[in-house]
Amino acid sequence: MTTVVEAGCPVIIGAGLAGLTAAIEFSPLPCIVLSAGAVSTGTSTGWAQGGVAAAVGPDDDPELHATDTLAAGAGLCDPDVVRAITAAAPEAIAWLSSRGAEFDRAADGTLRLGLEGAHSRRRIVHAHGDRSGAELLKTVVDGARALSSVSLWDHSPAREILTEGGRVCGVLVDTPDGQVELRTDIVLLATGGIGGLYSHTTNPLSSRGQGLALAHRAGATLRDIEMVQFHPTALDVGIDPMPLVSEAVRGEGAILVNELGQWVLKNPLSARDVVSRAEWAQLQAGHRVFLDATKDPGERFAELFGSIYETARQAGLDPAKDLLPVRPAAHYHMGGVLVDLTGAATVPGLYAAGEVASTGLHGANRLASNSLLEAVVCGRWVAQHWRALDLAAGAPPAARTYPGFAWSGTPDPVVAEVRTIVSAGAGVLRDADGLRSALAALAGLRHDDAGLVGHLLVEAALRREESRGGHTRLDFPSTAEVGEHILTHGVSTVATR
Repeated sequence: MTTVVEAGCPVIIGAGLAGLTAAIEFSPLPCIVLSAGAVSTGTSTGWAQGGVAAAVGPDDDPELHATDTLAAGAGLCDPDVVRAITAAAPEAIAWLSSRGAEFDRAADGTLRLGLEGAHSRRRIVHAHGDRSGAELLKTVVDGARALSSVSLWDHSPAREILTEGGRVCGVLVDTPDGQVELRTDIVLLATGGIGGLYSHTTNPLSSRGQGLALAHRAGATLRDIEMVQFHPTALDVGIDPMPLVSEAVRGEGAILVNELGQWVLKNPLSARDVVSRAEWAQLQAGHRVFLDATKDPGERFAELFGSIYETARQAGLDPAKDLLPVRPAAHYHMGGVLVDLTGAATVPGLYAAGEVASTGLHGANRLASNSLLEAVVCGRWVAQHWRALDLAAGAPPAARTYPGFAWSGTPDPVVAEVRTIVSAGAGVLRDADGLRSALAALAGLRHDDAGLVGHLLVEAALRREESRGGHTRLDFPSTAEVGEHILTHGVSTVATR
């Protein structure tokens, strides 16, 4: 039996950085936040190491940040969006600081700035070294919990976005107390990425594109679904998901070598797609790939990257003395639900922010540390837009918390099959034969969200007959002049930017 609840306020699906930022910014107006698991768990935000990119250094400015972002995006970025978000970055750092985020600072109080791949300046703002995401997640979780306007529902995954007359009218939610139909005309998707669709990933395994499936089934337009960023330095020690070795380690001087000591590429701080392809070539040739941090940062490793150091030590490795085995792993999804800068999708009443959204910031290849930035900036912009709509205020339904609750259901039997198929067909290097084979294998699995999103991704990759950013076709190695793919209900069309 389904219980109908009149929400009377926006419903936010996802309790990561984007969703909770929107909830906080919307205060004192009410909203409901749905978390598929316990709040503060299962979100990629807490796993992020690199930090937030922002032009706050004395030698930097937002236009330089925008230029680097556009270069990394390989022609698919929206320049106006890029400039708007990079211009908002310094204020986003100030907002997070005002909310209690403890960023790393020098003795004089200025922000310590790290360097990551494809950035022309040191502009990565860290928190507690390589624990940036955990600090930001704590900041917004604590902030949301302190607000009476925010009703947090944990262990409450959204199953369907309901529509009526072509616009949003509610959300179907599974809770430990039974199914609930939340009636609302405003829904924000903030569900994260798709890394869990791959056998090798740095994402929580629960990140399988559920938001994309919800949006697609509701009739929303999706964009650039084939654009997957593979992080080149996932620690290859048999752990699933794979521990991430932050790009900031290479920013401190670490290099990539094979088992013979030969450099994998001259510039280890090249854009992530470039580094991943170079590593993949080594792996395909029968070599292994290692991150050599023994000289730089060397003995400073434990101080600078405490979390990574602890993970390596648990695997029996000392980063100051041992080479760290690494390989590319699915890390970030540049594609998503097509939105404008208010977060509005093509279905009235539906919004998206964070990794699930396609704003035009990342293009074909995300610039390092622009993801946490986008989540904060765009989460706030969505809430500011809602306030401008002059929504009626009122108390939201009470929070629903289930301490110690764990779902008793068995794991989705389709997911393991989807991971194998998608990894084989739509990995770092792709071709028509592999993609067609994957598409055929996924055709009968589209009833499941993981199978549906995998099918959409592979179909888009097959239709994009070029190589660009995170999408490399061995049979189409050149970059076409016309590049953008828009996917609607499985039908792909090409448009120019």
